[in-house]
Formats: sequence, C-alpha cells, structure tokens
Amino acid sequence: MFKHVALLVRQDDLTHAEFREYWENNHSPLAKDIEGVVRYQTVYPTEPEHAEFDGIAELYFETLDDLHEALGSEGSRDYDPTREVAAQAREDVNNFLDVEERPRFIGEEKVWKDEVDGDTDGLYKHSALLVRKDGMSHEEFREYWEHNHSPLAKDIEGVVRYQTVYPTDPENAEFDGVAELYFETLDDLYEALGSEGSRDYDP
Repeated sequence: MFKHVALLVRQDDLTHAEFREYWENNHSPLAKDIEGVVRYQTVYPTEPEHAEFDGIAELYFETLDDLHEALGSEGSRDYDPTREVAAQAREDVNNFLDVEERPRFIGEEKVWKDEVDGDTDGLYKHSALLVRKDGMSHEEFREYWEHNHSPLAKDIEGVVRYQTVYPTDPENAEFDGVAELYFETLDDLYEALGSEGSRDYDP
C-alpha cells in the first residue's frame, strides 16, 4: 500500500479548535473521496499546545501510479492535480492550511505487527518522522532501521500495531521514513514512550 502523509499546520489567524472544526466538517468529507483513495484517516494531537503539527492526514492508494495521478508527481512539495475531486481538495487547503509549512511525505507502508486486524479507529498513535544521522546514506539508514531497530520497536510494551513507511523517492523526501506505533490507550503510550509535551522520552 502506498501512502501520502500530510503534516498539517494551521493558518496564523485560526485557533487549533477552529482549524480542527474546518478540517473535520469541510475538508475531510471532500478529501476522503479523492480519486484512487482506498483509505483516509486523520490523526489529531492529544496535546495541541505541545504538538509540532496541528494534525496528520493520511491517504492510502493501491498503487503509486494512482497516488501520483491524484496528487501529483514525485519530487514535488506541492501538486497540481487534474482529477476533479483532488483539484477541489487542493483548492480547499488554502482555506485553513499554511501550505508552505506543510511537509508532505509519500511512501510505501510495511506492517510489522498488527494485533487489531487493521482497525486503528480510536487508537492512540505515536508518529516519528525520521531523519538519518550525518555521514549515513539513506540506504545505510534503511538497512539498519529494518534489520536492527524495527524488530526491537515492534515489541515495545503496549504496542498493538507497528508499521514503517519508506519514501518512494528518497532523494526528494523531507524525511527518511516514518515509524508509526499504535496503542490501545493514551496511558499505555505515555508509559512506554514518556509523558506528553516532550519531544524525547525516557522510558
């Protein structure tokens, strides 16, 4: 499955509550019907005042061609879709998003652990947007992540689903990957990864 991850930042004149209301009631009903989208999900911050983004929108496609046809070609931070609903959704983001502050990530998802049969509604999610260390190539980063770190991370206490997302076009991606850890409760997440409001954690 191929995935478009949009990290959303609200416009300066909107509160987080106003942003979320518009996103839920105006934009999401449109975005879920973008041509080729087979799954659409949104992630809301549990502590908006400490979050680096106002939310995450995730659009899933069966093929990379379907994704590019709907949302634009690889290597582009923005896009100029020609398909009808995709074009409407693109125009609508100007009503509530700071587009220049909205990183965009296109990748292929790999599921390492799934105790919920893919049903993530109501779960709590830790999304880590990964950047490799200086002196390491993307290929070296991915090899270590896959063979050393992910087999460990999937067994973190409380994790019920663990998945990774690899960029389809690494040289143009803003991140080297995304790690996504799901928990049944917010307490489970904090107990495993640390308290809210902290960029890092001391488990």
